[in-house]
Amino acid sequence: MPKTAVIAVGGNSLIIDEEHQSVPDQYRAAVRTMEHIAGVIERGFEVIITHGNGPQVGFILLRSDYAREILHPVPLDSCIADTQGAIGYNFQMAFGNELRKRGIEKSVVTIVTQVVVDKNDPAFKNPTKPIGPFYTIEEALKRKESEGWDVMEDAGRGWRRALSSPVPTEIVEIDVIKKLVDNGVVVIAVGGGGIPVIQDEKGKYQGVAAVIDKDHASALLASKLNVDLFIISTAVEKVLLNFGQANEEPLGRITVEEAKRYIQEGHFKPGSMLPKIKAVINFLEKGGKEALITTPDHLEDALDGKTGTRILP
Repeated sequence: MPKTAVIAVGGNSLIIDEEHQSVPDQYRAAVRTMEHIAGVIERGFEVIITHGNGPQVGFILLRSDYAREILHPVPLDSCIADTQGAIGYNFQMAFGNELRKRGIEKSVVTIVTQVVVDKNDPAFKNPTKPIGPFYTIEEALKRKESEGWDVMEDAGRGWRRALSSPVPTEIVEIDVIKKLVDNGVVVIAVGGGGIPVIQDEKGKYQGVAAVIDKDHASALLASKLNVDLFIISTAVEKVLLNFGQANEEPLGRITVEEAKRYIQEGHFKPGSMLPKIKAVINFLEKGGKEALITTPDHLEDALDGKTGTRILP
């Protein structure tokens, strides 16, 4: 039986810089990433691809904001669904083309994925995720009053809408994802952490305005599928201790116990590496075998043991 891997690709990896944010630019970035993921398949893995969508949701919200006097606003859960479809389409095309170029016969499909969160999750009372465009404090407070937003100041850059980030508990489409993977299909799923939904006592789902962490949703998917390897593709070749300091230290191979110690010592920032390390710990503590963190262009070398940070139970 082939091994399986969930590969989580960051939404920011599709935005090279401020000069290359268009959809064609993002597609070209996707092509480069898919070239390396194809190398994972050539090393004997069935792959499930997940992705972030922060910048792309921001673009939709900004367009909606500019057009608010002309068109209805786009609800956040619909924004996430839109980006799942659009990014999934780019990934499907780029990956399908790359597989055909290598003579690999595989279907690639995107599943618009709903992810269940608990309506009583404490995060709903403490919105911490800034999204969308920046506003003056006056405009932000006006939106808070007129539209019921939570707002927050974001790193000295201005004021933004603030959303909750509840813990993902279930993946609605998990059975169909598993069937596709078992039949050798490359599946793109839980894009942007999934569309957050809550469930009532009758089993009815309803979308909510929230942001699910992409890495935590990917870890949940990896656990549900019982994959052999959970890969987080990010901006650094290896996880670093003392990041940005003179005594910066790359990590090659660590255990869950060591990772927890590094968290306690404050090595990982909340908006950067910390959620990735916590997601890996969740995966490994639920029976996962191994996790790997590296950049997209180092995926093959990392699988060959030449680079990357491997985390073991």
